[in-house]
Amino acid sequence: MLGRQALTFTTGPIARVGPNTLVTSSPDLVMRMSAARSLYSKADWYAGSRIPPGQDNIFSQQDEEKHARRRAQMADGFSGKTNPSLEPTIDTHVCSLVDLLRRKYISTADSFKPVDMARKIGFFTMDVITDLAFAKPFGNLKNDKDMHDYIRSTEAMVPIGLRMTAIPALRTLFQTEWISKALFPSDTNEIGIGKLIGMARKLVSERYDINNIDHQDMLSSFIAHGLTESDLVAESVMQILAGGETTATGLRATFLFIITNPRIYATLQAEIDIAVETNGKISSPVIRDKEWRHLAYLQAVIKEGLRVWPPVTGMMSKFSPPKGDEFDIDGERVFIPGGTNIGWASWGIHRNKAVFGEDAELYRPERWLDEGNQERLERMRKVVDLNFGYGKYYCLGRQVALSELHKAIFELFRNFNFEIVNPSRPWKSENVGIWIQSGLWVRVTERKLFT
Repeated sequence: MLGRQALTFTTGPIARVGPNTLVTSSPDLVMRMSAARSLYSKADWYAGSRIPPGQDNIFSQQDEEKHARRRAQMADGFSGKTNPSLEPTIDTHVCSLVDLLRRKYISTADSFKPVDMARKIGFFTMDVITDLAFAKPFGNLKNDKDMHDYIRSTEAMVPIGLRMTAIPALRTLFQTEWISKALFPSDTNEIGIGKLIGMARKLVSERYDINNIDHQDMLSSFIAHGLTESDLVAESVMQILAGGETTATGLRATFLFIITNPRIYATLQAEIDIAVETNGKISSPVIRDKEWRHLAYLQAVIKEGLRVWPPVTGMMSKFSPPKGDEFDIDGERVFIPGGTNIGWASWGIHRNKAVFGEDAELYRPERWLDEGNQERLERMRKVVDLNFGYGKYYCLGRQVALSELHKAIFELFRNFNFEIVNPSRPWKSENVGIWIQSGLWVRVTERKLFT
């Protein structure tokens, strides 16, 4: 029995979606489940994220002690303080994205060269994350190509993989060793996830063979903190799978909402132009992290992009404590029995009118500039930040993703003007727990560069 309130909820903050499964649109319950001292734990949904099959990574790990230990081992690698190559690596690929557009896709009055920005943004985030993970990028932007057919292959495989996480029988089947070996791509493959795993094994093995941890990058940090060779392969692969496409979704959605709203577009470019023209402190060719933190509207458009189009919509279920949990939600007392699966409804959470106002369906960056209500702003910030998890499940790659988002948006709109080619169908976007997106066709023209 799920308690009298849980039983009566069909819509609202908690709803039953299965015999022992609830879903919630309450940000407070999500925070309660993920808090540092919470007795909730990761549910079996996460077992489907063991890649290679049978090998846990920080995302799939359900053992709370092992998960906490792995977080401690990996935290320094995501820190710019101990990994000084982090920001310069991102800058390199921002420059490559700008250079690619300038070399091949500038339209003029006499020449129309439409570009699918969904694909180019995917190239950008994949180059960043593979460079950070392996110190060796795929080279998608340099070659203007989906190297190793990785994006195409993963777009075909991800829907299958996420069904494995959602359907218990399939999840168990896929994690059976002999079945997984037969079904999962081999690391000898020349394309897709198999190619990615093969690359990870080779690069990690090379680092271990020469016992070289002198590089100031993620691999060296992880080795120095005690990750084994097999652990490092699993973490590198998951880092790329989780970090590449989710950041791309946040960037694509923000980009689309900017270019289809003239008022927001003009306001953002005005802030960029003033910063470059009059400030005299904006770096070139790429804005620094310490600089974009002073640009209020740039930050607002990105927060709002993550809010209206959350990149991760999978259940990410948690088990309630063995003895159950009783608490107040929206003025009602609720009891959830022990061992209940509870997932989040990210779309509902980020369109919560009690948090974001009556116009929560609207992309409106100005909601983040209301300095007269700091308490409300902090509440909104905490809720949008749930895109990166919370508490003991907080995403270690959050700062990397935010750096990519702010730098890319600033430099794209510093350098170019964009027009959507087909406003009646601006992109193709399919949700399978994460988003598969393509066909964001735009016309690109040059802007005057300030010096």
